[in-house]
Amino acid sequence: MVAPQKNFSLIDELLAGQQQLQTPVARFAGAYDHGDTALSVQLIPLTAPGPGEQYAFEVDLDSCTGCKACVAACHSLNGLDEHETWRDTGLLVSPEPEHPFTQTITTACHHCADPACLHGCPVLAFEKEPITGIVRHLDDQCIGCNYCVLMCPYDVPKYNPARGIVRKCDMCHDRLGHGEAPACVQACPTHAISIVTVSTHVGTNSRVDTSAFLAAAPDPAHTQPTTRYVSKRALPKNLVAADAAVLQPQPPHWPLVVLLTLMPMAIGCSMADKIFSLPTPVLTIAGWLAGAAGLSLSVLHLGQPRRAWRIFLGLRKSWLSREAVVFGAWFPLATLYAAIRLGWIEAPDPLRSTLAIGTAVLGLAGLFCSVMIYVDTRREFWRFANTAPRFFGSALVLGVAGVLATPGAPQTIEFVLIAATLFKFAFELGALDPLHDANDHSPLTPALKTARLLAGPLRREFILRIVCGALGGVLLPLAIATGAAPAAVAWPALGLVILGELAERYLFFRAVVAPKMPGVGHA
Repeated sequence: MVAPQKNFSLIDELLAGQQQLQTPVARFAGAYDHGDTALSVQLIPLTAPGPGEQYAFEVDLDSCTGCKACVAACHSLNGLDEHETWRDTGLLVSPEPEHPFTQTITTACHHCADPACLHGCPVLAFEKEPITGIVRHLDDQCIGCNYCVLMCPYDVPKYNPARGIVRKCDMCHDRLGHGEAPACVQACPTHAISIVTVSTHVGTNSRVDTSAFLAAAPDPAHTQPTTRYVSKRALPKNLVAADAAVLQPQPPHWPLVVLLTLMPMAIGCSMADKIFSLPTPVLTIAGWLAGAAGLSLSVLHLGQPRRAWRIFLGLRKSWLSREAVVFGAWFPLATLYAAIRLGWIEAPDPLRSTLAIGTAVLGLAGLFCSVMIYVDTRREFWRFANTAPRFFGSALVLGVAGVLATPGAPQTIEFVLIAATLFKFAFELGALDPLHDANDHSPLTPALKTARLLAGPLRREFILRIVCGALGGVLLPLAIATGAAPAAVAWPALGLVILGELAERYLFFRAVVAPKMPGVGHA
């Protein structure tokens, strides 16, 4: 008797094919089924790092499935708050449809050999353990300024608004100290994550071999990340982040927007009052009020303002500390000079001249520190050639606009304001230059993404900035100069200039492209 022939449907064929796929989970399960312990390797080193060594994460890309077991374990063991993550998963893809390829990745703090977060922190809230090399965050020292968030090129430190501080992965150093694997390492079902010991000395230099770092990630030369991403396969060289084309405006940081508008105004008005020797102290008062308001409101940016007294601790390395110290010295001098200018205090000419020079020098030095705070983050939109003209240009424009609104202003001051405004516009409109020759196949550089942000999601704010600046800095001064408008129009012009500068500083924060690990969303 002949057995009836079984008919296989398409679904049966697909299911049979799935059973033959050698996924990481299938390989891992099969190894245990056959009693093979090769995959159950030692997950942490048996000895502490020696001299010139430190602990590091190693990720086996061939075994990572993107299942987020590591994310869940990290969140649970460390007692993280809702929406707070110290470990993330991401996705790399091939940009060529004819050669499809995807690669999941898992990423946390890279415990860099030269951590930018540590160097930028104004209150020394980071430390690098001398034996293990783990970069730890000291929660009780943190003032919640978020500068480490801006400094880190991998988006590792995460601000916790409920606690008012930043927190980050510490490689579960307590568990390692007791011979146990970190939560993410222990929870990974395929053992894709492990702790290894790496050398921090390559040749004659104190550097880490970053050849095993992820190729599509931000340049490792800056901070020397120690994480190793290994694979037996040759990954395509042109892999890109799955979210590479996403246009994501950054947080506006409103207290900093106000600070970085009013402090240039204070310095510009103070300088203009001295240069033009105006008969009334109106400009001095305006500059002092702007400085007092800017410095006072800047505290709102801190999650822990009562700890702000520590901000001088990072003076040796942090530009934020230097800015705070310099402006902290500028304000009492500016206050004393304003009192003398108002006639409240009698002072001899040598003292008056010394105060005038001292406030000018400290003001310019503080503004330079403000520029370097953002230049030091190494973000393309915040490079020195773009940031310095904006900050010092604001001081120039706002100072001259203040002179125009002051009684006894020079007759040609309108044209100085127009020239200053056009000078500043030249730098701001230059941010759109990458759009001229761009097409759908153009590389998504940070400059092009910034240009697309300004022309897309931030278009209304960009137009508002141009309109306010053009009205207050060009058209109204021109109307005053030609006699088409009375001198009293200078006050609305000053208001429009201030509003335009606030909009420009808002765009300065929102249009920057923040580096991060590829395919991993911002927290």
